[in-house]
Parts: sequence; structure tokens; C-alpha cells
Amino acid sequence: MILGIGTDLANIDRITGTLERFGNRFKTRVFTDVEQRKSESRKDVAGTYAKRWAAKEACSKALGTGLAMGISWKDMAVTNMRSGQPTMAVTGWAKERLDTMTPEGFEAIIHVTLTDDHPWAQAFVVIEARPKTT
Repeated sequence: MILGIGTDLANIDRITGTLERFGNRFKTRVFTDVEQRKSESRKDVAGTYAKRWAAKEACSKALGTGLAMGISWKDMAVTNMRSGQPTMAVTGWAKERLDTMTPEGFEAIIHVTLTDDHPWAQAFVVIEARPKTT
């Protein structure tokens, strides 16, 4: 069953300007160390940050809160599987919110897809509840 859906569209040029203006202050406030390493290793640094920004916004919407109610930017972190497929890990208040959304006897799976076509970066997040297997 679907517990939540979220989407976001981020302007890569806006993220470029934010990176130029605030640099590490912005990066360390919003992105985990893993997200920063991934973004800094890519040819399109700003585009990679923009996709992760959009994913965090989309995840907060799928959680039904937006960036309110105590969710921190770093409570939602995008990583990648070996295949390159993005995944979302949640901690802190985002994890607490996810746990309260998930029915008894189910486990929550967060699906993430990212794309960009300059100047836009887009993310979709779907939170699914699957019956636990014993």
C-alpha cells in the first residue's frame, strides 16, 4: 500500500548561486558527509546537489509534513546502490514520522527517482508499506 507520495523540482542555477554564496555553510547544514562526497565527485556538482535537495523536499512531502514539525534536512539522506539507483535513508524525526505512518505488521520502503535537465532537477519519492515476512 502507498503511504505517501512527494515530488519536487529544483532550479540548478539557484543551487549554484547558493553554493557560491554560502559554500560549506550550506552544504553542512543540508547534506550529509556521504551526500557531499558524492556531489563533489561528480562533473555536475551543482546538479547533483540540486537532485538531492529535490529528493529531501519530495521525501518531506511524502512524509506528509513538508520541512516542518522538526524534520531536519539531514534526517533524510540520499545514497546510491552499486547499480547507481538512488535510495533514501531517514533518521531522527523523519524516521519517527515514518514509523508512525507504517501500519503494524508492515515495513516501509522508500522509493526514489532523480532526474535533471539543466536548469531543472527533479525528484519523486513514494513510500510503500509491505507486509513483513517472517
